[in-house]
Amino acid sequence: MFYNLENMFDPFDDTLKNDEEYLPGGIRGWTWKKFEKKLQNTAKVIINAGGWRPPDIVGVCEVENRFALTQLLKRTPLEPFGYKIIHEESPDFRGIDVGLIYLPGRFTELYHRAIHVYFEGDSASATRDILYVKGLVPNGDTLHFFVNHWPSKYGGAAATITKRRDAALTLRRVTDSIAKVNPEALIVITGDFNDQPTDESLAVHLGTKSGIADTSGYYLYNLMNELMGKWDFGSNKYREEWSIIDQFIVSSALINHKTGLRLSERRAEIFRAPFLLEEDRTFNGTKPFRTYNGPSYQGGFSDHLPILLHLKY
Repeated sequence: MFYNLENMFDPFDDTLKNDEEYLPGGIRGWTWKKFEKKLQNTAKVIINAGGWRPPDIVGVCEVENRFALTQLLKRTPLEPFGYKIIHEESPDFRGIDVGLIYLPGRFTELYHRAIHVYFEGDSASATRDILYVKGLVPNGDTLHFFVNHWPSKYGGAAATITKRRDAALTLRRVTDSIAKVNPEALIVITGDFNDQPTDESLAVHLGTKSGIADTSGYYLYNLMNELMGKWDFGSNKYREEWSIIDQFIVSSALINHKTGLRLSERRAEIFRAPFLLEEDRTFNGTKPFRTYNGPSYQGGFSDHLPILLHLKY
């Protein structure tokens, strides 16, 4: 599972971060009570998304720090499941990070690191690190998992396209190095890419394929291409337009293998529970039920819908 939590900030001031908006005296009037409501809402999403059992691995973005993730796991109905946290602080100017929680009975961490994204010709800017986690699933297979939150289009898509290109090239260097050692490596890439599956950053610079290649060689396949044009919604809505900027990308081994860890028949999907949506009175239809509607607090969930990946072994 992957979920953009949309500004999961604690209500305490961090002098090293630009978190003033989400403080009791900030423009959002962010309080411990609102933070706790956010925690409970997020736990509800994770539990419901899992169906009969909670997700084994959950990648997240837009979380302020490890403390916020700890509170999510200790102060909500997620506590009995015993999730563990993998998190590293990112240099993002807003102070938001990516992270990962996992069930220790379903995944064993071997190694993790934060992969820094450098922008060509712009050493002053910073974005979220890419979180790389290597671990074992119960059948003994090794899984490589990458959690991303690429630069947004704030300031214009054209003005920021090179930043998403640089994030893609950074990620590709790491995945290519893994595949060079083992072309059958089991790789899952997920996150909020702030681009559609067919956009240049993903289709060209990361090199994802839109169709399953008739080959046993290594390649990356974007599962969200299968959803493009088939559904009348996506994972995020801007004005009247839905988009699928939250994605799962897998290595060819997860598609081609007939035994061991591999893609299940359910593949990938957008989790669209009714409680995550509200009426869109401006642009018709529905839209994600957010924590804030403009400046007004409404106690919702996120401006993104979660996405699910189904694997089996």
